[in-house]
Amino acid sequence: MAKILQKDNKILRAKSVEIDPKSIGGTKIKKLLAEMITILDACPDGAALAAPQIGVNWRIFVVSKKIFTDQNDQPDPKAKDIIFINPRLVKISKKKKKLEEGCLSVRGVFGEIDRAEKATVEAYNEFGQKFSYTGAGLMAQIFQHELDHLDGVLFIDKAKNLAQVDLLN
Repeated sequence: MAKILQKDNKILRAKSVEIDPKSIGGTKIKKLLAEMITILDACPDGAALAAPQIGVNWRIFVVSKKIFTDQNDQPDPKAKDIIFINPRLVKISKKKKKLEEGCLSVRGVFGEIDRAEKATVEAYNEFGQKFSYTGAGLMAQIFQHELDHLDGVLFIDKAKNLAQVDLLN
């Protein structure tokens, strides 16, 4: 299984390549998606993962089912991971919020970053179907963070007040 690349790896600074929509559903993509989900599931604090974070320079990210909760704020047992292939930000709110952010590729570092409160992304799912997803709060933050990864940008490039934190894992 691949490891999550850390901030000094040059792959994280490259602009990712779009996938040919006709190849979605093929063996290479299925294998990559399965690996990304396995890695993300193994990270208790992981909300999402972009393909470049495991060394694959493709425009793909996965949002973990772990971020979805039920009305009692418990993990939603019906939630599923959401796959975004060739995602494009199509709408973003002008209203921004200062948020704390971290990254699996910059372990133990957190900082404050301005992110739009709402964002809409168009992408293909794992079956090659185009869809649109509008997110607010954490989901909007995830969209912006992961799209930055696909453009070779790390949150530390934009964040202020960076601080190192000791993590248990």
